[in-house]
Amino acid sequence: MQLTRDRTALVVVDMQNGFCRSEGSIAQLDLDYARLAEAIPGCVLLVSAARAAGVPVVFTRFVYRADFRDGGVLVEHFLPALADVNALVEGTWDMELVDELQPVDGDFVIDKNRCSSFYGTRLEPILTSMGIQRLVVAGVTTNMCVETTVRDASQRDYQVFVVADACGELEEERHRVSLRTMGFGFARVVGVSDVVDAWAKEPVQVA
Repeated sequence: MQLTRDRTALVVVDMQNGFCRSEGSIAQLDLDYARLAEAIPGCVLLVSAARAAGVPVVFTRFVYRADFRDGGVLVEHFLPALADVNALVEGTWDMELVDELQPVDGDFVIDKNRCSSFYGTRLEPILTSMGIQRLVVAGVTTNMCVETTVRDASQRDYQVFVVADACGELEEERHRVSLRTMGFGFARVVGVSDVVDAWAKEPVQVA
């Protein structure tokens, strides 16, 4: 697999206020949002490099209805407290992308209400229409929406590169195990500098 700009898109997963800000819903649940915010600088560098290299940028957002009737099993059984704090509700500040990662003309924004960026969204038709074969994936959280997106991309035979230092998870162990899992059979695990360098020059081979 080559880490190259050719037929490649950058997918930045769920870098939203609700996940990454001290006033956001994740922080209201007393979860360690700061670990998620640590992904912001790496994502900023990736987006800047992608735009400079002509690589399409796709942002995803996790969004719920105000009544959470689209919350499914995650909200109903595993994290009902999301509804208690009105997490990621459509039209609110909580669901918006962080200021550092605002889309510009030509970028794509995909809204979803499941962990996978492919499930029930426009993502696959958009990628197909551009002839994309490779995805560079970053964002939050590593073992939920990032990993689920990476797995779904792999099943569709995209060549996937997940950027370890531009991903964030609430617990370090889950972050580490998720990266190991993805690297075993679903994606190449790379760093921000690998991607930036590759897009700035001739394609390089990733072992």
